[in-house]
Amino acid sequence: MKKLALLFWAICVCSYVATAQEILFDEEIIIEDFNSKTVLMPPSPLSIQNLFIGGFDIVQTTPTYGNPAGRAIAKEWHDFIGFTPDESGESLGWVTVNHEQIYQDDRIGDGGGMTAFRVKEGADGQLEVMDQTLEDGRTGEFFNVDFVNTVGETGMNCAGISAPDGRIWTAEEWYRTSTASIWNGRSAHRTISGPGYGVRDTARFTIDAPEFPLVDGMTVDKYQNFNYMVEVDPKQAKAIRKQYNWGRGGWEGGAITKDMKTVYLGMDATPAPWIKFEAETAGDFTKGTVYVYKHDNPRGQKWIAIPETIDNVLGGLADYAWSVGATMFNRNEWVTIDQSTGMVYWTETGRDNPGSRWADEASEGGQYAPHHVFNAARQGAANPGDSEYWDYYGRVMYYNPATEGVGVMIEGGPYFDSPEVAMDEYPEKHLSNPDGLNVVEIDGRSYLMIQEDLNGTSHGRTPEGVSNRLCELYLLSTEIMDATIDDLVRITAIPAGAEITGAIQISPNTILVNAQHPSADNPFPYNHSLTMAIHGFAGLETEDLIDPELETPDLFINNDNNPSDEIRVFPNPTTREIFLNEATDFAIYNNQGKRLGVYRSKAQANVSHLAPGSYYIQVADKGTLKFVVQ
Repeated sequence: MKKLALLFWAICVCSYVATAQEILFDEEIIIEDFNSKTVLMPPSPLSIQNLFIGGFDIVQTTPTYGNPAGRAIAKEWHDFIGFTPDESGESLGWVTVNHEQIYQDDRIGDGGGMTAFRVKEGADGQLEVMDQTLEDGRTGEFFNVDFVNTVGETGMNCAGISAPDGRIWTAEEWYRTSTASIWNGRSAHRTISGPGYGVRDTARFTIDAPEFPLVDGMTVDKYQNFNYMVEVDPKQAKAIRKQYNWGRGGWEGGAITKDMKTVYLGMDATPAPWIKFEAETAGDFTKGTVYVYKHDNPRGQKWIAIPETIDNVLGGLADYAWSVGATMFNRNEWVTIDQSTGMVYWTETGRDNPGSRWADEASEGGQYAPHHVFNAARQGAANPGDSEYWDYYGRVMYYNPATEGVGVMIEGGPYFDSPEVAMDEYPEKHLSNPDGLNVVEIDGRSYLMIQEDLNGTSHGRTPEGVSNRLCELYLLSTEIMDATIDDLVRITAIPAGAEITGAIQISPNTILVNAQHPSADNPFPYNHSLTMAIHGFAGLETEDLIDPELETPDLFINNDNNPSDEIRVFPNPTTREIFLNEATDFAIYNNQGKRLGVYRSKAQANVSHLAPGSYYIQVADKGTLKFVVQ
């Protein structure tokens, strides 16, 4: 059986338990005698390919703000990735990448943005970005999605929706409450500030949307034309419509059912309602009803219709939700559906001390979600509105359409009694602030791809003294309903300073994933936002991930325990670090044969957390070295 080996990006300035090229495995390998047998570390079946570099690659632009069509440097802060399969078979399909980065640009457009490109799979399994000519005459590989000439500017494009039929929506999370804030204000999220920030045109905006007669022809304050889900055409790289009928909100993620009738929506706010839209006709999302979830509705019906009024459409949706006693959550972000079962999942990212943020809404009628009530009682807080209530790590939630029940799929953590956790006490796996979420199918089974966006480094989110918010991508089987941290399988981490986000499966073999806003101190290209492909999923077998009793494969393949004379370990003995004289793939084992860490393309390892004693380095395809920790 092929084990699911784990993969870390090659360039990642990190400094704790899961470092840049270090993978921690949970398996134990029974080693009969290190002196007579060599344990060969299997190479990772996964590989990485850089596809799209923000702030570096060139996008083709439309005529914008009186400037002719031309070229511009792509925006950065890649977040959501949408994928539209190519039914013709001429390519895999079209990829769309959101940009949270907000600044003025005469050719791309002010505010946020989005880039579209088409990919095919080469004979070697690598992806190729294809040259295209669009209907508007643009020719090239990467294309700016035109919002300015179609629906007005866009702002902070975060997550979105990749529908079962390939249609794509981008979420304008950048919630604005005044026109002044479009230019002079600062977003609560990381943004560019000062000269070049925001949207220059703050004139009132006239909505041109005949499919939405309630608002068609209305002239609104400019800020009121932000914060919608926006449908785009990835093949022609242009926006189609702002989804006015779903209402204004701090939209983050969304997902659409296989029958193309129900849309589930995540709103990044504290408190956040759990929202859905039911279309009157499958695939036509211009007509239908918005609903809000109320877990304790005495009449039993847990979804309450929200009237389509001007107030509710232009920003009052959440206020109406609290007035009817909707359930309050803490920062609902990405949403995904396991289309094989119909189960819906979303990330509740969490906020350190949400109490003061939702006390007012509770007084207006909003009801705390039961798991928050339970957690508050466990902490000794009066209720979730208590200033002492904390929600440091967040969680992944599930919704069962058959029962209309909501519950916790997995809690973040583990939680530490001490806010500072020493390096040698830090666990191998810690889930903090899940944000991005999607489903991947591996070997016929469904797994959630859970992506972190750490709210900070405090309260055990990183070890004591570590300032880098190392964000990781985990797999979790959807078959495990009472999941714990031990059930997570780490796939990868990302360059220093970056959020990991956007993961989406585009073929049985490949997922795409983004590294958003990495540190400028990283070497190129890891100092830019990146869209990357991870290949190799088609060959994986995953029974061992959900059945711990499965037999470990035999890795003892020869009796030569002398590695190449070219590989040396020093200093030996050591107290803090070991070094090899060349970068290679290697693993560290203890005397009992437990694999303690795997390091890819690396010539150094921090071993200060290991107890004094003898340890072994297995050098890939070469042999075993012994070293001593004093």
